[in-house]
Amino acid sequence: MSSAKAEPDPSSTSRWLARHRPDLHAAYLRELPGARDEIQRRLADAINREHIIGYATSARFAAELENSVANLALARANQPAPDGGPPALTRPVPPNWEQLVVDGHPLHPGCRTRTGLTTADVLAYAPEHHTTVDLVQVEVPADRWHTTGAGLPPLLHLHPWQAARVLPEHPELRPVGTRSARPLMSLRTLAPLDDPSLHLKTAVDVQMTSAVRTVSPAALTNGPTLTAFLASLQSPLTVLRELAGGAVRTEDGQPDRRLAVIHRQAPPAHAIPVAALSAPSPADGAPLACEAIKSGYGGDPREFLTDLTNVLVTGPNQLLDLGIGLEAHGQNTLVTLAGGRPDRLYYRDVGGIRVDPAVLRRKGIAPPPLHGDLTSADPDEPETTLHAALTVVLGQLVTTLAGATGTPPAELWAACARTAGDRLTRRDTLPIKATTTMRLAADPLEPRWAYIPNPLTDRQ
Repeated sequence: MSSAKAEPDPSSTSRWLARHRPDLHAAYLRELPGARDEIQRRLADAINREHIIGYATSARFAAELENSVANLALARANQPAPDGGPPALTRPVPPNWEQLVVDGHPLHPGCRTRTGLTTADVLAYAPEHHTTVDLVQVEVPADRWHTTGAGLPPLLHLHPWQAARVLPEHPELRPVGTRSARPLMSLRTLAPLDDPSLHLKTAVDVQMTSAVRTVSPAALTNGPTLTAFLASLQSPLTVLRELAGGAVRTEDGQPDRRLAVIHRQAPPAHAIPVAALSAPSPADGAPLACEAIKSGYGGDPREFLTDLTNVLVTGPNQLLDLGIGLEAHGQNTLVTLAGGRPDRLYYRDVGGIRVDPAVLRRKGIAPPPLHGDLTSADPDEPETTLHAALTVVLGQLVTTLAGATGTPPAELWAACARTAGDRLTRRDTLPIKATTTMRLAADPLEPRWAYIPNPLTDRQ
């Protein structure tokens, strides 16, 4: 299914589809102009929002954008028609919430960049194509196995794309079977079909949006340590535990980030990633949030947003009081709904969290031992991290519901402001991650921030 060919652009994707998937080719060509307009709009918005002056597209970034255009058009072309059935929220067997999201990150111009995957790979492995994959189970010699947290036997789960590339370099690693799994929004994190309590975060040497998705040695240790610590704190949100990590040791004894996996607690089946609330319902194609609004609020999106904002900010703000800033974006946060009404928040993936140990100590709490960049050197960073993620989440919901219901955006922002709290409403500006500036920088992984006028303040 894979090849060594460089990532595709719109033209090469078109040629491949014409030869191998003629059933998708016409739909792809129909979607291509709209996908290109969408990526260009996001890029223009980012240049304006991030105050990028003297912009010139580097060859690397230009290729990323072309790849994003191709994959966005492919995603839109390969969606099933609404089935006309009952609301998805009421179905006895819920749909795959994770695979409803078609357009990826709501602001990033590289929203569908998958540098390193061919068109065939994207169709085979990307969640928006409603696929399942067969993870490769690999037996590792005991003296080459590194494990953290609760500990794992020396059996590594490898993504099949990754296995095809790394196993030839490691004859000492022996494939012993496969395990079918469903890719989640992040593509490299998967839900095994035989265990609904488990998610597996695998290593895939592919750049998706802004980063290559391997599993660092720090993540193997931080995940179990930090999630156990967060779960011990009193909070109205549920932190999904990273139970254990495992990796093959390299010749120098260090965990290999290309040959690693993290086992994570899965959320309840009815917990919906917040990003999926803006995705089309399989019933009628309207945003999934509209089903909740009709069921729980008589069709009024303002009351829904007031309640959802309360759920989104209450738990994370309590942790922020302790110096812990969650990266609570639409992929990391999940919500349960009771009769259409937001009920409880779940949080996963601690890689973007920032912790200020000094605040924890002032509160009489011993900070957990952490590796890498999770410990904040800037006392403002935890708050900036949380607020930048919430800015995108609320902005996507407001934009989605304004378009779907005809409600003026100012009224929807006012509804959010009723429960957003002083931390968010008192500011003249709100932070947002400057993803395009980061991609153009020499160090594209160093966090950078932009600031936008605060739509939550009553001064607007």
